[in-house]
Amino acid sequence: MIPFSNKHNKNTERTGMKFVVGIFFLIILVIFFRLFCLQILKRQYYATMALDTHEISQIVNPERGQIFFQDSRTGETFPVGINRIYYKVYAVPKDIKKEEVNYMAEKIFEILKITADEEKDLIRSKLNKKGDPYEVIKNKIDETEKFQLENEKFKGIAFIEETYRYYPEKNWSAPLLGFSILNREQSLDGKYGIEGYWNDALNGKSGFMFGEKAAAGGWISLAGITSVDATNGEDLILTIDRSLQYKACSRLKAGLEEFAAKSASLVMVDAKSGAILAMCSLPDYDPNDFSKVTDQNVFNNNTIFTPYEPGSVFKPIVMATALEKGLVNPNSSFTDPCERQFGKYTIHNAMEKCYGQITMTQVLENSVNTGMIWVEEKMASGLLRSYIEKFGFGKKTGIQLDSEVAGNISSLDKESNLSEAQASFGQGLTVTPLQLAMAYTAFANDGQVFEPYLIKEIKHADGSVEKFEPKVNIQVISPRAAKLIRGMLTSVVENSYVYSVKMNDYYVAGKTGTAQIAAAGEYSEKTNQTFAGFAPATEPKFVMVVKYEDPQREWAESTAAVVFKDITDFALDYYGVEKDK
Repeated sequence: MIPFSNKHNKNTERTGMKFVVGIFFLIILVIFFRLFCLQILKRQYYATMALDTHEISQIVNPERGQIFFQDSRTGETFPVGINRIYYKVYAVPKDIKKEEVNYMAEKIFEILKITADEEKDLIRSKLNKKGDPYEVIKNKIDETEKFQLENEKFKGIAFIEETYRYYPEKNWSAPLLGFSILNREQSLDGKYGIEGYWNDALNGKSGFMFGEKAAAGGWISLAGITSVDATNGEDLILTIDRSLQYKACSRLKAGLEEFAAKSASLVMVDAKSGAILAMCSLPDYDPNDFSKVTDQNVFNNNTIFTPYEPGSVFKPIVMATALEKGLVNPNSSFTDPCERQFGKYTIHNAMEKCYGQITMTQVLENSVNTGMIWVEEKMASGLLRSYIEKFGFGKKTGIQLDSEVAGNISSLDKESNLSEAQASFGQGLTVTPLQLAMAYTAFANDGQVFEPYLIKEIKHADGSVEKFEPKVNIQVISPRAAKLIRGMLTSVVENSYVYSVKMNDYYVAGKTGTAQIAAAGEYSEKTNQTFAGFAPATEPKFVMVVKYEDPQREWAESTAAVVFKDITDFALDYYGVEKDK
């Protein structure tokens, strides 16, 4: 038997010791590396983590400013965009006994008026999530619903108070006002209309609170709190007259249904200031339930967002330019050739009528396309375009609302006799109803075009009040030319629209437009129908444009003109305007 070697045993011990020492040094290196990361590389991160364990901060949201309509006769105001407290109801399923779920669910359905099977199934599944600490049942319930649920004394049902925007007038001013949504910071953000354009002013400025946290999570002491107060949003008093708005929008809507039109728009402007008295756009929606809207196009305000070819309602713009330049007068004689040829295109009068020898006033009364071409051809090159721009077309009016478009008059950039001929009777260019209304203020106000404005006053959080005054945009034509075109438009109503617009006690000035709608490069049988005018003609109080898209009637005289008269009759009585007949 060979004895075990002592030398081999010693070598094994040395190897073991080296391994242990190596492991020890490796552990030390890892510890030093971790300390280096914690104290040097990630010092700021962990300092912040530590800070969060004993310090607390909180954003303080301001109160969003309110929006008001007014009575333009008395100055009395009416809230149309306000803040209202609602509640989020949520469940704590871990605190709900399984045998109580069905009864609880049925009471929730009854109180919150939940009828859809899919929604019922979802709520039941949330209540049955054993161990779950938080499940939202429904947002935006009112105080009555909250009170009824609290009376049931359900264990595992709780509430969170939330501020939402509330619109007392609901649908009939929605495209004008827009709406507000709750953002991630639980403050309100405006979208579209007044709410969108004036969002920053309405929102105000957030504040904050910063201090030490107690073990229970609250503030340790009020003395140690650093805070910056929130600045509440500004209140907006609009120029919109509540009574006129209601009358105008409800009558416009009745017409939309009666004429089976696709859309409608209306704008009424104070003839002596440019203040917007009423503005309607259809179809509309309830801004309190904007999430239910399936077609987002209804959020757009057609009076400023949807340009269209205006047709004959544009003719007074061209005639006024010729009057201003002395190229014609109301009694200038014209012999109707019945049609005009421009290359392969033939332009006729409506229903291919031929009028023989007539005056310029009769050209407007009978809406004679060939007569307007004759007027336009008297103008020097570029003159018509320059005056169309002066009247405010092809550019935004600057109205204080989201999503205004400029319209398009680029067809007049072409050196084309056809383009200018078409423009003379409102074809080949696009405008908005608001642009038309502001252009017609020149006829009603001695040639001056006003800037439109919607804000009468801003009430700041510090109590100060900022007031807005009328601004003349441009003296586009002379007072003489304005009076001549006003007389011609009065004659149009008195002699052409006897049954639809003519009134017993007042003179009204205005013009219809029945314009074919272009589709795929061709004009279709569908039409846009407009009436633009003002009353009383002798001393105008307001200018108004009424427009229907694709109504199931042949002419604007039986749609837009009728609605114009009804609203005018109401407005003149509302203001107590003295009769001028």
